[in-house]
Amino acid sequence: MAPTPVATINTLPELEFFYDCSSPWTYFAFTRIIPMMARLALPIRWRPILVGGVFNAVNQELYAAREAMFNSPDSARLKYFIKDMQDWARLCGVSAQMPPGHPISSVKAMRGAFYAEEQGVLVPYSQAVFATYWGGANPDIASDEVLAAICAQVGLDAPGFFHAINQPAYKDRLRRNTDELIARGGFGSPTLFINGDDMYFGNDRLELVEHGLRSLLAA
Repeated sequence: MAPTPVATINTLPELEFFYDCSSPWTYFAFTRIIPMMARLALPIRWRPILVGGVFNAVNQELYAAREAMFNSPDSARLKYFIKDMQDWARLCGVSAQMPPGHPISSVKAMRGAFYAEEQGVLVPYSQAVFATYWGGANPDIASDEVLAAICAQVGLDAPGFFHAINQPAYKDRLRRNTDELIARGGFGSPTLFINGDDMYFGNDRLELVEHGLRSLLAA
């Protein structure tokens, strides 16, 4: 008698995307990862974080380097930073300019990402936050007025949104994601993981992410 075939289960690779909207490189990666994953027919597990919390814990030297660069408006480094940002913005088809007062607190906006996820509009909400911060007439996403306008744009109930982001549960979710990224070796935004432990950092690593995912799918 022929042996009974054994059923196999093909597990699709999982991609996590840890992000904070206060980074232009994260904006570009966010914009690019969506069509990339659609081509691969794979979902994205979005993981909102507070990147300032990451920097405070494991990347404090970045603050000093960034402050030195922005305090030297005629420096070659800053000029190249702006050029590089504009080059990537054109490639991604978005608008990106350095907002006055950068970095602007993103804590309320990133707590709001959890509420938007519950309402089924996390992606359009995050896109609107990114676009407001990096190309809006008023980039102050710490302002309730600006956040209310974003809610209206994506169809979120503003009173529900503001009630949610002031609840301990939403504060804790943002803190847990941030602490988890640090514990897993992350040090900035965007940070991506394939299958839990294969880490990639930065917008310019998406080609490596795609190659890794395609290799897993082929296997």
